[in-house]
Amino acid sequence: MFDASRYRRLAADLSALDPRFDRKRFLAMTLRGLGERSLLERLHQTTLACDAALPGDYGEKLAVLRRLAPRIGHPFVAIFTSDFVSRYGLEHFDDSLEALRFFTRFGSSEFAVRAFIEHDQDRTLAVMTTWASDTDEHVRRLATEGSRPRLPWGRRLSNLVRDPAPTLPILTRLRSDPSLYVRKSVANHLNDISKDHPKWMVAQLRRWGITHPHTAWIAKRAARTLIKAGHPAALRLFRFNARPAVQVVGFRVVRQNLELGEALEFLGTVNSTAPRTQRLVIDYVVHYVKQRGGTARKVFKLTEADLAPKKSIAIRKRQVLRDFTTRKHHPGLHRIELQINGTVAAKAHFVLRTA
Repeated sequence: MFDASRYRRLAADLSALDPRFDRKRFLAMTLRGLGERSLLERLHQTTLACDAALPGDYGEKLAVLRRLAPRIGHPFVAIFTSDFVSRYGLEHFDDSLEALRFFTRFGSSEFAVRAFIEHDQDRTLAVMTTWASDTDEHVRRLATEGSRPRLPWGRRLSNLVRDPAPTLPILTRLRSDPSLYVRKSVANHLNDISKDHPKWMVAQLRRWGITHPHTAWIAKRAARTLIKAGHPAALRLFRFNARPAVQVVGFRVVRQNLELGEALEFLGTVNSTAPRTQRLVIDYVVHYVKQRGGTARKVFKLTEADLAPKKSIAIRKRQVLRDFTTRKHHPGLHRIELQINGTVAAKAHFVLRTA
């Protein structure tokens, strides 16, 4: 995304937008040592190079970047324009916040706006609350994504981790947003909150009500971590019984000795022992062996079902064991559990061998 050809195109565009732009300096700062920089280091270096090569004060440089943003054509690359604002614009609050609102349409400003929340939380959240009513879904999403307490890749907003209430006006305005893009962000924001304030989050969902389909979708996704953990209040909100009356029969792993690249496959049957229909959320848990011993627990969703009296649900799942950037497999004995409404209902195991 930030290679030599990209930098040459950016330099050409910036030269066309401002003849005073120091193209030679920009390319020297971005190309020298390029191979040694990580992706985020390249993004930040682009910001530094723009500041060094563009003439004028902050306002003049910002005006050029506003004209550049629609030309970039790549949503991640364009993030450097908002990075420029967060690095150099804290003392220009009004112009900078308006610039972030503009830039987010081309490359999300969710990381950049967090510097302003840390600098002046009340003032920034007041502006972001107005963004929650914007006609552009990218701006509405910025209102909720940018204020997430635990945004991945973003700096943690410690004040909002301790007290999530200041973002409630934003979340409330967006609780039934027509855009799926926005609803996912609202749900992820609430899921962040659930990790520190589960009772507060569930109580807020209950106050909103989950009759509107968009709100119901947000609520279910927001509560996913709590449901997997068997949190009683979250289960009750969606009419899942915290103590399901079921019996699991024949739960087993088809092949107990596996190599990396082969498929883990398990099966079993869930029988109802209740006199009335039950709502069930069925997950499975793999306890992955860690490199230095011990295990790490990962919950995967299987299905949801309304199980009538004396009825059964056949369970069968196949999952290929392969490495990802977020998960490396290590050899040893792995436990697997069938979890129903947050409660472990059956266990099995398999042994993994790796090269």
